[in-house]
Amino acid sequence: MTSQTLREARKYEEAFEKTIKKEERPEIHLTPRTGWMNDPNGFSWYKGQYHMFYQYYPYESKWGPMHWGHAVSRDLLHWEYLPAALAPDEFYDMDGCFSGSAIELPDGRQMLMYTGVSKEHKNYGPNMDVLQTQCIAIGDGMDYEKYEQNPVLDGEDLPEGGSRADFRDPKIWRKRDGTYCCIIGNRPADGSGQILLYTSEDGFHWKYKSVLVSNFNRFGKMWECPDLFELNGKWVLLTSPQDMLPEGFEYHNGNGTLCLIGDFDEDAGVFKEMHNQSVDYGIDFYAPQTVLTPDGRRVMIGWMQNWDSCGIRSREEPWFGQMSLPRELFVKNNRLYQMPIKELDAMRHNRVEYTGVTVAETVWLDGIKGRKLDMELTIRPGDPQELYQKFAVRFAQNERYHTSLSFRPRESILKIDRKFSGSRRASIHQRRSLVNMVDGELKLRIILDRFSVEVFVNDGEQVLSATMYTDQEADRVSFFADGTVNMDVVTYELLHFTVIQDQI
Repeated sequence: MTSQTLREARKYEEAFEKTIKKEERPEIHLTPRTGWMNDPNGFSWYKGQYHMFYQYYPYESKWGPMHWGHAVSRDLLHWEYLPAALAPDEFYDMDGCFSGSAIELPDGRQMLMYTGVSKEHKNYGPNMDVLQTQCIAIGDGMDYEKYEQNPVLDGEDLPEGGSRADFRDPKIWRKRDGTYCCIIGNRPADGSGQILLYTSEDGFHWKYKSVLVSNFNRFGKMWECPDLFELNGKWVLLTSPQDMLPEGFEYHNGNGTLCLIGDFDEDAGVFKEMHNQSVDYGIDFYAPQTVLTPDGRRVMIGWMQNWDSCGIRSREEPWFGQMSLPRELFVKNNRLYQMPIKELDAMRHNRVEYTGVTVAETVWLDGIKGRKLDMELTIRPGDPQELYQKFAVRFAQNERYHTSLSFRPRESILKIDRKFSGSRRASIHQRRSLVNMVDGELKLRIILDRFSVEVFVNDGEQVLSATMYTDQEADRVSFFADGTVNMDVVTYELLHFTVIQDQI
């Protein structure tokens, strides 16, 4: 039975979605139906469609009591909104339905497992304790009913020293033998982070098994939004640590996303870490989830935002927050690679190509412009005997604004910089990344979609993501070199298939 709280949210979002014009949203990046969006939730394949739920506050473009928004897609690029799936309407989740995951049960129903947040008075005084518990809702892909025996995991199910206030973001999966596993982020007594493993025979009754992996204060503090999967013969653990310290060009300050590659001993319930790296080297990326597609690809989507730069967009705007491009994942050379999903190729139209362009100072090329653009670049020294000092591509550009991507081959440093993008806030505006290049040559794929840029380096070896809310009229692209660069460039306009049909 739908609660009054959920009915009100559904009524509100349906009405206010109509006030947002299509051109006021990205073309292919999912945004909230209205209001606020953060972490992806319940990313899954169910009944012939991809389902994406998300942390959601429909009533304002700021964080509030968390609901679960809901959208579906057949290609992960074109999304249709469904009514909100969850609202904070029970004693155990009255302060928010936090992040979680989804799975199909053997009887064909879909299970959502999420973190319920509530507050209780501390020793009957004015102070409040936060309680985070794990809860279940069962549904048909549209409507979901909360399990009458919620919560299914609470403070009694924590190992000794585990925090009841930092116990969240369950990722559930079903094993080949039909039983279930779930990993959850938690904070142990040392104030660091750890990932806990739970098991279940039926998906409803859960038992604590082990500490899957411990942070020991190496990578930030609390570890949020864990995901564990097998890929290319390795096990991959993704998690989003809070309060990270940088290590060289890895692990930018603040909240970021960590990838651990190693082995998983299922019997012992322990993950053995062998390699670690950042997942995204740009400004805006957090809390990713992955799904296994019907054809066997592992695809990831993250919240394309940084908690420390949420003020970059006015709360008066009708929506805030967007998801990243869906990225297919690979493990090569003990490293996580990411590439835009192949479905994006069907949206590429109006090809423009230049080969062997000499760039010295600023160059503009006919036909290369736009804010919905897929651009492939290869740059190399114009003079093999003398390495150039710097190369830059500037986009979302007019006389006043631009965002830039620049490369200094002598240091092998790639930098994204949006300080001239139109932001009036002193938030995070640039990131630098140490990339691999051979003799000054670098390969880039730059994808623009109205309010964002995602840069894939050397066929997915690294990715840099950033949002930018520059006026849409700023749509020019230019290339610059200090020294001489020889450049190949191919661009495509990214168009929705219905636009193409309308033109026929």
